[in-house]
Amino acid sequence: MASTRRRVKLYTLNEDRQWDDRGTGHVSSSYVERLQGMSIMVRSEEDGSILLESKIQPHTAYQKQQETLIVWSEGDNYDLALSFQEKAGCDEIWEKICQIQGKDPSVTITQDIPEDDDSEERFEEVLDSTGPIELPPCELSKLEEIAELFNSVLPSPIRREKLALAIEQDNYIRKLLDLFHICEDLENLDGLHHLYDIFKSLFFMNKPSLLEIMLADDLVFDVVGCLEYDPSKASPQRHRVFLKESANFKEIIPISNPDLINKIHQTYRVQYIYDVILPPPSIFEDNMLASVNSFILFNRIEIVTHLQEDDKFLADMFLQLTDEDTLEERRKQLALVHHGLLPAMEMLLVSDCEENRLSAVEMFSQVVDISPYLVRDFIMKEGQTQEEDMLINHIIDFMICDGDTGNAFQLSQLIRTMLDPENMALGANKMEKSEFLSFFYKHSMHVMTAPLFAATCDDKPSKDDYVNSVTLGHILELLTFCVEHHTYHIKNYVISKDLLRRVLVLMKSQHKFLVLNSLRFMRRIVGLKDEFYNRYIVKGQLFDPVVTAFKNNGQRYNLLNSAIVELFEFIRVEDIKSLCSHVCSKYTPFFKEVTYVSTFKGILQRDEQELDRKQNRMLERGSLNHGTIHVNSRLRRDVRALDEDEELWFDQEDENGEETVTLDQSDLLNEESSFKNRKTFVNEKTPPSIVNNKRPLVGLVDYPDDEDEDEDESETTSPAKRARLNAS
Repeated sequence: MASTRRRVKLYTLNEDRQWDDRGTGHVSSSYVERLQGMSIMVRSEEDGSILLESKIQPHTAYQKQQETLIVWSEGDNYDLALSFQEKAGCDEIWEKICQIQGKDPSVTITQDIPEDDDSEERFEEVLDSTGPIELPPCELSKLEEIAELFNSVLPSPIRREKLALAIEQDNYIRKLLDLFHICEDLENLDGLHHLYDIFKSLFFMNKPSLLEIMLADDLVFDVVGCLEYDPSKASPQRHRVFLKESANFKEIIPISNPDLINKIHQTYRVQYIYDVILPPPSIFEDNMLASVNSFILFNRIEIVTHLQEDDKFLADMFLQLTDEDTLEERRKQLALVHHGLLPAMEMLLVSDCEENRLSAVEMFSQVVDISPYLVRDFIMKEGQTQEEDMLINHIIDFMICDGDTGNAFQLSQLIRTMLDPENMALGANKMEKSEFLSFFYKHSMHVMTAPLFAATCDDKPSKDDYVNSVTLGHILELLTFCVEHHTYHIKNYVISKDLLRRVLVLMKSQHKFLVLNSLRFMRRIVGLKDEFYNRYIVKGQLFDPVVTAFKNNGQRYNLLNSAIVELFEFIRVEDIKSLCSHVCSKYTPFFKEVTYVSTFKGILQRDEQELDRKQNRMLERGSLNHGTIHVNSRLRRDVRALDEDEELWFDQEDENGEETVTLDQSDLLNEESSFKNRKTFVNEKTPPSIVNNKRPLVGLVDYPDDEDEDEDESETTSPAKRARLNAS
């Protein structure tokens, strides 16, 4: 049989805006001497005559539609379309067109089309006027032709629609299954192989109406029988035997509704066809089984709805699940539905049976994905009665104890979902964000960070094995998320617990992923550009572990090197003056040695420029004020003080009744090398027009109308100069 890869139909748009079929042939791209360029050529499959010779113009807009259609215009009113039988052939010609026009083959149009151009609407009409598809007679001798036809329509949604309509109208599926029985009785393997291809194509046609026919109770086993004869397998598969004899339906709690039982059986069979029998779709065919997925999903919804409406079923199930006398084996068999789920799941999480705990994790995952606000509401209500034994803390404990398995990662993502402010306030409680976060930081944050504090008691990790490092990695990921999204709550926790210092101890871990997690946590804090955090970092000398790790890494060009360089580059680009001044005053000799990137040289230059600006401003003020030193009343409010909302937050007592731990601001701003002085800060932040001077004068000459300069002037003036001033 001739190759169908480049088999095409040629269409032209007539004066009535309808597409005319100009014939079927095989397309190629080659250099045509007469046209002086690469051209698209179509030769008729009947007599070999040339149906089309079209030079690929560099500025013509070619458009690819529906994966098997290429459409373009030649002249003002001459539109052409090539409809390919196979997607592969369309891709080959499209790549050639894109190559000549210098375009990426991933585009669907090679040139811009004017906004008022109605060509896109015309493209969708291609093949729409070609009439219905005529099905071959349903006979043994026609099975190969039928298989080719069904396979050829898959790339084209329009042709799939027309074929599905023809199949339904002609009751074609039942006729095919009659042929299946004949082929199986005659042991006609060729016919059975063609039937496999036909029914596989029927599933990939993605038509719900066809699925309803094939998956009906009286036809589904015959359809499964057709799919047993895969041509790529040496012998037929025994799927029907498995479904009828091996797969047993076990009713843990009796179901009285016969329709519900039939729906459960059907769902299982369809899931088996999807997971086991049908070949996995390629990336290009991934959406071709969307109808099968939807069929399974809607069946499950219907099953759950029936169960939810059955009060007796739910009462019996959760009564047994929560009964302390229920055997572990029996509890393992009990299913999940709606009411009473969370208390039952909590019991499963503390079970000694590993399977029960894994089942609870899976349940928890589903519930959090669907209704995180219901879980949060349950947790807060539970905390009012049994603070020591809460569901959220069981989840955290399970994540910590599970080590490096996939369950720990899954649980960390679920905890992250519950802590995400983006999905808060979706339920009835509009204050959910503030209430739940306050609750979590009071009752559960210490549980989550306990392994971190235990591992960082000394100046290096006390337990640096792989499993413990993975657990700490999960914890750091969650803490990093909190820094990004929880503002005051996490800020209070970081400062009061000196959390960043403990995290940076992990920079000495032998596991690079944990080192990078620690660095990422600090990078998120620095990225907030919050002066309260910055003062905390400077006061605690918290760049020391980072610089030490950078030195120990040497000049190796790896991820750690790049991440540390990026941290300092961010400080330079964002001009975070307090951090820039601090790192330059402490690490200048080392920074001068790092010359393979310009980052550290840039930081030093920026710090020098800032010092020069300070000196220039001092000189300018001195000349403008005729030697008078003013004390600015703006300094009545210490500029180092917190913003009002932060001060209210950090001054209040936490919910445990303990005083919130805060750092002494005077200590934080004690070092002149670490921060800009108050005079410079004021001059940068406050326009001269709003200066209000009221303090007495301290000047070289007693000018009664002048006012004091910044009280810090005396601190920045040299001793010799102060002596001269006093002498005057």
